Amino acid sequence: MADDDAPRDENLPRDSKLTTTKQRWAREGKFLTGKATRPEEDRLPPGQHLVRDWPVLDLGIQPHIPTRVWKLDIFGLVENPVALDWDAFLALPQTREITDIHCVTTWTRYDNGWEGVLVRDLLDLVMPKPETRFVVLYSRDGYTTNLKLEDFAAEDAILAHSWEGAPLTREHGGPMRLVVPHLYFWKSAKWLQRIEFIASDRRGFWEERGYHNHADPWKEERYSGDE
Repeated sequence: MADDDAPRDENLPRDSKLTTTKQRWAREGKFLTGKATRPEEDRLPPGQHLVRDWPVLDLGIQPHIPTRVWKLDIFGLVENPVALDWDAFLALPQTREITDIHCVTTWTRYDNGWEGVLVRDLLDLVMPKPETRFVVLYSRDGYTTNLKLEDFAAEDAILAHSWEGAPLTREHGGPMRLVVPHLYFWKSAKWLQRIEFIASDRRGFWEERGYHNHADPWKEERYSGDE
């Protein structure tokens, strides 16, 4: 596959062992504790355990995206649609953030150092229209996920190109991925390619396969049966 050819949705390995297993977890409510924890009361959400490494989870595709062909398209209900190449992306205001990761598969990793473009700075560039309520994120591997605009615009949400002082590796979504720390990590799309601003919600890959539409770790919003 050429570097600039994104796999189509129908080619995704939807029947992979991981995908099938996670759909079964959603049906069975696996990992749910029935507890509720607020962020100000406990840094570790219910049902989570701490890890020191950074586990790798994907759909079985890890696209190779040289920065010379990388592009981010931002379109939909915005005043200023843009298509950023790598140089234009790096020319935007750069910020460093330290945040936690909470994965729906129950692991949490504290104090991850990111560098990239704050989502709020991107929003200042494209200017969402008043009727915008949601965004859909499209990844280079064919993955999609959805967010409320207010979640996408969270103060610490960042389009990250670096982690712990080094360029983000391919396996973790490099050269750029979204990080939305206050939600389960499946909402933080890897290999981000397109961002669409929309008025009505549209569920993504895991949201259509039994996972919660919002994904707040402190409310244990793991599966759609909890909505």
